[in-house]
Amino acid sequence: MNFDLGDDYELLRKTVRDFAENEIRPLAKHLDEREEFSLEITKKKGEMGFLGITVSPDFGGQGLDYLSYIIIVEELARVDASQAATVAAHNSLGTGPIYRYGTKEQKQKYLPRLTTGNALWAFGLTEPDAGSDSNATATTAVKSNQGWILNGQKTFITNGDTPLTIGATIKARTGIKEGEKKEFSCFLVDAGTPGFSTSTLKGKMMWRASNTAELFMSECFVPEENLLGKIGEGSKIMLSTLDSGRLAIAAMGLGCAQGAFEMALNYSKTRKQFGNFIGNFEVNSFKLADMAMKIELARTFLYKTCWLKDNNKSFTKEAAMAKLYCSEIAREIADEALQIHGGYGLMKEYDIERFYRDQRLLQIGEGTSEIQRLVIARHLGLNPIF
Repeated sequence: MNFDLGDDYELLRKTVRDFAENEIRPLAKHLDEREEFSLEITKKKGEMGFLGITVSPDFGGQGLDYLSYIIIVEELARVDASQAATVAAHNSLGTGPIYRYGTKEQKQKYLPRLTTGNALWAFGLTEPDAGSDSNATATTAVKSNQGWILNGQKTFITNGDTPLTIGATIKARTGIKEGEKKEFSCFLVDAGTPGFSTSTLKGKMMWRASNTAELFMSECFVPEENLLGKIGEGSKIMLSTLDSGRLAIAAMGLGCAQGAFEMALNYSKTRKQFGNFIGNFEVNSFKLADMAMKIELARTFLYKTCWLKDNNKSFTKEAAMAKLYCSEIAREIADEALQIHGGYGLMKEYDIERFYRDQRLLQIGEGTSEIQRLVIARHLGLNPIF
């Protein structure tokens, strides 16, 4: 096994890190406090190629592998989770399903715009009463002449209501199969479609500079050509999208952990108590050693899972493991990093306060930690009762 990433990956990491340090870090605190989505930074990310990472150059993308994508998200999250979230949601949930399941006409219509930084796309899955239980989806799509009529509501949708958002993929119930099993399908709904509206959710604890929205469909007509995939493939599209998206959330956890660790390490080398730098005290040096170990383990496993995906091998179980582990070490490391900062870590003057808040969503979004354990257990041949 070769664990050497090679010069191309290291150059990519350096390029993204420089961008994050120079373009994002100076504005991160300000955008967080104002709960402001940045058009300027988003367009710059598009110019850097961060919004069409794995899409083929035939449709305006970079044509990079999934490991490259994960490194990009990791390095953005090392500085600011909000900016990483915009990129992760757009690539995994926005362009991903269109690129994998769209017709040639759908790809040509949407992807060239979505890879530039001048347009974003959302994925409407979660509903007020349908989160972990996606089969509880209440949004309906009823067949009509030359199309479908959608009615329903989605919530907690990243990139759903920005000035750049040109639409969303909506999962809806299209019927009942034999045996009373619900049938779900996915539809591409363009912004501006009559009966389709969006609203930004405010007052978030975390990811305050990313956009989170509610989507509403009221007698919303969608033409037949906007069906994504085939009728009844909604759950298949959703599950495969989540498998890939979980790797991006894992990368956000890894980046968050790396950033928090670096803050704690640097602080421990400058803060003195009892006449010594606090990093020299065994209790703190051991905490930092544990942080470094957990980060290395997380990165190794996440990159291995990306290798599985890039080589067209099964990775559903590993994606759940990576998402679970990376999100939970982000929690552990952010907590210990704040502890090392002491009282100063509770002040907005220090970035660790923002990281401590931002990491909390990682154990909820794209499948809670409990759901990841359920997925893993089922792959072990168990049938957990819940």
